[in-house]
Amino acid sequence: MAWIAVTAPKDAGAGERERMMSIARDAFKEAGVEDPTRIDVPSRGAGSSDDGTTLRDQVQHIIPALQSGSLFGGPTGVFVMDAQNLLKAEVDAIVEMLGNADPAQAVAVFAASGTLAAPLKKAVAASGEVISLKAMNAREASQWIADYARTSGLRIDQAAREELIRHFGANQAAIRQAIDQLSVSGGVIEASVIRENFDNRPDEPMWFLGDAIMSGDHAGALRRLSDFLEHNHPLVLLSYLEGEVRKRSLAAVAPDYATFAAWSKANPASYATKKIWEARTRANGEALSNCVRALAKADLTLKTQPEATHRVTLERLTVAMSRWMNR
Repeated sequence: MAWIAVTAPKDAGAGERERMMSIARDAFKEAGVEDPTRIDVPSRGAGSSDDGTTLRDQVQHIIPALQSGSLFGGPTGVFVMDAQNLLKAEVDAIVEMLGNADPAQAVAVFAASGTLAAPLKKAVAASGEVISLKAMNAREASQWIADYARTSGLRIDQAAREELIRHFGANQAAIRQAIDQLSVSGGVIEASVIRENFDNRPDEPMWFLGDAIMSGDHAGALRRLSDFLEHNHPLVLLSYLEGEVRKRSLAAVAPDYATFAAWSKANPASYATKKIWEARTRANGEALSNCVRALAKADLTLKTQPEATHRVTLERLTVAMSRWMNR
């Protein structure tokens, strides 16, 4: 494929970024591009251009990468990281260049955390491929560990894989670094060795915890809550759960899916929106009311009571909501 777009969730961490870069490396290797140009797009408002209507200095290198052939007769390559930060003028210029570039002489990979500009996505899809990455779950992470161990000549049994996931979640980059660190001691990595060397707690997307609560998995939710509190403030979780209960309350009374999407101001094509709609009968009105009251009480406790009470308050809230939301 001459043009490739790789998109990951907006809150993509090091693991997802590593997966995007791995896809880019494979694409360049397959095309025979040995030294692709890498462009790290600055955030919007950063960088410089003469008048704001042309490409910023950091992005201008894409022009020779797409317009010139290799000095040695092979294809050129360009890897655009954080393509979600491209400005409109830059997107328009790149789309025009893709339309005029020779796919046999250039390979371009655009990696975006979040939404890629629609015109650029359309231009890539017209003669290339668009790949959407989802946050890796525990099962996928376990399989990735097994594959990585096999290619590295290591042996990591199921218990050790579970231990790695317990410490690092599905963060592929962190897991790979841990495996590389432990591989110097031999070809076998055991769970006991992982426990002795690491005390990390995974920093995972908050919706992992939210999904565990909304599905009634109180044991899993408590474990994820413990991990969450290592990295984030409790009030952040309360705000998220309030939003989830609000959406589920709207879904419970909406006459149809289109109305629910409009009321909740959500994207009707979003998987998260569809998932809430499909689970609308899981909790009744009484359960939703119980959740609202419990969240308000927890919010008051966190803001008025000593910090020592915060963890037990959230644990009780987590267990209660897990039971109410899965009746």
